[in-house]
Amino acid sequence: MLFPAFTCKSIARGGLILTTLVTPLSANTGAVIDSGHSAWILTATALVLFMTMPGLALFYGGLVRAKNVLSVLGQCAGVACAASLVWVVAGYSLAFKGAGGWIGDLSALGLRGLTPQSVAAGTAIPELLFAAFQMTFAIITPGLFIGAVVERMKFGAMMLFSALWLLVVYAPVCKWVWGGGWLAQLGVRDLAGGIVVHATAGVTLLLGKRKGFPQHPHPPHQPVLVFVGAGMLWVGWFGFNAGSGLAAGGSAGLTLLVTHLSACSAALVWMFLEKVRNGKAGVVGMVTGLVAGLATITPASGDVGVIGAILIGGIASVVCYFAVNLIRERLHIDDSLDVFAVHGVGGILGTLLLAVFGQSALGGLGVVKPMGEQLGVQALALGVTIAWSAIATVALVWIVKLVIGLRVTPEQESEGLDRAEHGENGYTLES
Repeated sequence: MLFPAFTCKSIARGGLILTTLVTPLSANTGAVIDSGHSAWILTATALVLFMTMPGLALFYGGLVRAKNVLSVLGQCAGVACAASLVWVVAGYSLAFKGAGGWIGDLSALGLRGLTPQSVAAGTAIPELLFAAFQMTFAIITPGLFIGAVVERMKFGAMMLFSALWLLVVYAPVCKWVWGGGWLAQLGVRDLAGGIVVHATAGVTLLLGKRKGFPQHPHPPHQPVLVFVGAGMLWVGWFGFNAGSGLAAGGSAGLTLLVTHLSACSAALVWMFLEKVRNGKAGVVGMVTGLVAGLATITPASGDVGVIGAILIGGIASVVCYFAVNLIRERLHIDDSLDVFAVHGVGGILGTLLLAVFGQSALGGLGVVKPMGEQLGVQALALGVTIAWSAIATVALVWIVKLVIGLRVTPEQESEGLDRAEHGENGYTLES
């Protein structure tokens, strides 16, 4: 993300290696909107929304049992709608306005003051477009933790929790890292959300185990949907990462390329690991590795070169593969669709590897701090973000449970949430 150069430090986010903001985003006085940059960010905005609807919805929908597929699709759509409204009413202002280092203000409540002629500071795109692009990140982030609570969380509870979570967890962390907050001032780097998106969503595990877990496995009911959804995520991720420079150009091109290469490397390594361990290379495993590679390269994709991206993808696949097995098979934690093991672990890993492979000696662009110093800043940002996300999640779960309840009844869980929550069936077999 591009910010005005009020104080020159390494950029917290953005493929165009410029400066990081130490003051809040404000009107870009005298700037002119560039149609080429704006056209690319319009496209990137659509691509990021495409990641959630329909990409994430189909990916998660195929991974659950047939009696719960509609509930997953409904939660993805409901979160997308609720998050959009919360973002434009207050979320954007809290994340990108005001001089505070910890939280913004409400000066742009309801996007007040933003006109079609307003230019986002440090860019050549309309601020309304910038707000819309950021809105799609606010949509997919709570969408990710749907995978941690599938088949057992009430639809209304998910809507209420997501809305509160965006204001209490996502907006402050967004301010810290991307909105000129205290972590940005320390020089933390996170192109498209290793900290802000994946670390926050990855540690948001809300509920206990599903009925019958782990004694009875819950295999994906439709691997074809999983594959199609993963393909959509792959394509949409180019807007997610390459759009984060807020401009069309060489940096966006490099970001797109390293994003793709990390995904390819991770998918192949995951298949190899499955082949060695199980004797077969599963397609669901392949696309899980693909997503792990995408999540891990996300924070580093503005700093690393092509070889670094390939290595990051391979490392991500190995670490996330064994994280899945540790969490599911050894610890018996019902991280239902591997949200923490893939997105959380991947985002954390990529945030740290940025400090290594971003060094010019290792093929990076060389704009990061010396390795040890940058690693310390990245680790601090992760530690604070994870702690805040976990603490706030516990508090919000308690509030939602008190107000409307959190989990469906055991009878509803056995029946399936499609019927119990929505009165519909995902599949109808006619005689």
